[in-house]
Amino acid sequence: MDRLSAMSAFVAVVSAGSFSAASRGLRMPLPTVSRKVAELEIHLDAKLLVRGTRRLALTEAGETYLAACRRILDDLAEAERGASGEYQAPQGELVVTAPVSLGRQHVVPVAAEFLAAHPRVYLRMVLSDRPMNLIDEHLDLAVRVGDLPDSSLVAARIGQLRNVVCASPEYLRRRGAPKSPQSLLEHDCVTFSSLGATGGWVFGGEVVPVRPRMAVSTAEAALDAALCGVGITRLLSYQVAEAVKAQSLTVLLRRHEPPALPVHLVYVRERRLTGKLRAFLDFTAPRLRKRIEQARV
Repeated sequence: MDRLSAMSAFVAVVSAGSFSAASRGLRMPLPTVSRKVAELEIHLDAKLLVRGTRRLALTEAGETYLAACRRILDDLAEAERGASGEYQAPQGELVVTAPVSLGRQHVVPVAAEFLAAHPRVYLRMVLSDRPMNLIDEHLDLAVRVGDLPDSSLVAARIGQLRNVVCASPEYLRRRGAPKSPQSLLEHDCVTFSSLGATGGWVFGGEVVPVRPRMAVSTAEAALDAALCGVGITRLLSYQVAEAVKAQSLTVLLRRHEPPALPVHLVYVRERRLTGKLRAFLDFTAPRLRKRIEQARV
């Protein structure tokens, strides 16, 4: 039995919540994952997991052994990084996640500059609007928009974004501008699922109903519909900055806007940062901060 491989499989099963999910994450056949955990239990002469119909549960021995496995595997990974020189010079693969629109507009261009300056670093960019677990999904760093829950993660603030209500001049000539958030119900609106999922828009803690003339699933589609004069939309400030500066969109209800959302670079607290992560943080933080500041409307 390859004990380290079996320990890795056991940790992956617990982190993923099931054998099948661990199999997909490890890219390993399901029977192989099951066999490795079973061999580990035979070797230890102890039950580590209780397999229920819907979920797995750790036994008391499993909880103790899990903590030891994670510590051993973390120490091994750190030793390998030190031996490979990863702490001294930026090199190796870096995995970064960011929201789709923010990532495409701002993180990817800055990341391209970073790669040009560090030819021995390889970047894997995961653009997703789903909050991803850095530890379970093996991510080095995340760009997060919004208030952060209390956690052991380290967060470096790089700016803030506003929720902006806007419409095209053509729509405003045709329908007029809303005088208050409550008057939005008298207007055609374009709702974006991640911002309008409640059936209304929040102003000052109050959910104000809106009438979606068009509902879309991406920020880009909401922006395009607003530019076409379909109705009033609400997006983050950086998403509409270019259109507002070009006077293709007009910002509405400024004094009713909710508090701005903070933007952070978030990473796992380690005893020592790898050279590639430290270099990425030092390079991207000031550049992203500048880009976000320039995207104010």
